[in-house]
Amino acid sequence: MVVDALLVKDLREKTGTGIMECKKALSEAGGDINKAIDLLRQRGLSAASKKADRVAGEGAIGSYIHTGGKLGVLAEVNCETDFVARNDEFKEFVKDIAMQIAAASPSPLYVKREDVPSDVIEKEREIYSVQAKESGKPANVMEKIVDGKLEKFYTDFCLTEQVFIKDPEGKLRIKDIVGQKIAKFGENIVIRRFVRFKIGEANPA
Repeated sequence: MVVDALLVKDLREKTGTGIMECKKALSEAGGDINKAIDLLRQRGLSAASKKADRVAGEGAIGSYIHTGGKLGVLAEVNCETDFVARNDEFKEFVKDIAMQIAAASPSPLYVKREDVPSDVIEKEREIYSVQAKESGKPANVMEKIVDGKLEKFYTDFCLTEQVFIKDPEGKLRIKDIVGQKIAKFGENIVIRRFVRFKIGEANPA
């Protein structure tokens, strides 16, 4: 099908994906932009999983200082080659990650859910279980409530699970954006670590 150029432009602005990828997704989705976004997300995650085992030894450190100098973030994002590390789009992506960490509310504590210590998860589950019991719901329902609250904990405090602050639709998570960059650059891309400094806080987080 012939894809409307305005739709391509809109999809590109919403996802940051290349023009040809946007055209292909819109064509496959029959011109439905929401379906096209889902297709691009799926492709990004698929590309990410295929390249997850490849060594990402290059990259860049991005910084973001909030107005007034009261809050600052350093973030390390890795890729496979120096060629990609020097790419302007990659550098902009690293800056976006630093800004995400500074602007997100609540602030992320971990890069991804796998980084959350088991004792923290157990403690959260214990708290949610007590709350669920107080609701008086059946056991099977309480279990779903606990799982739902734990999922909310991940989306609140794990960077890659957070919604990208630059996504106007509020659909794309950081892991989706990472997947898009992996698909575009053809390299494994990993958000390695970050540190957040705020005036008055004893320890950066």
